[in-house]
Amino acid sequence: MEDHAAPSLSGLLEAAIYVDDLNAAERFYNGVLGLPVVLRRDGAHVFFRAGNTIVLAFRPEITQAQTTDGPLPVPPHGAQGQGHICFTADGAMLDAWRERLEDAGFGIEADFAWPNGARSVYVRDPAGNSVEFAEPRLWEIAE
Repeated sequence: MEDHAAPSLSGLLEAAIYVDDLNAAERFYNGVLGLPVVLRRDGAHVFFRAGNTIVLAFRPEITQAQTTDGPLPVPPHGAQGQGHICFTADGAMLDAWRERLEDAGFGIEADFAWPNGARSVYVRDPAGNSVEFAEPRLWEIAE
């Protein structure tokens, strides 16, 4: 492969998590986090809008069994086990998020400041995925 510069990317359009219970996922991501439901296919998936990104919540046994036949030839994909997703939140809002999550019965797994001073709060969604809320400056790494 020749050494050419990669074309530019403008961001992340979607991120996938894998869940065993779509109703529980919807109660958490829509009900607790307030992410609007974009699309739901009972028994298969539910998708949520998070700013400019779509959070895809799939039942893995369904998405892994997809075929490329038909009008939307999406290849099979998926994962088993717990994943991770991180939402950005202004530092001043992290206490409010922590309170909302705890009030909804989701225990805080971790709450700390990274070496650069950015704070992260972690919980587990109903499927066991690690859900992080972090200040955007988390990835501002000193050169």
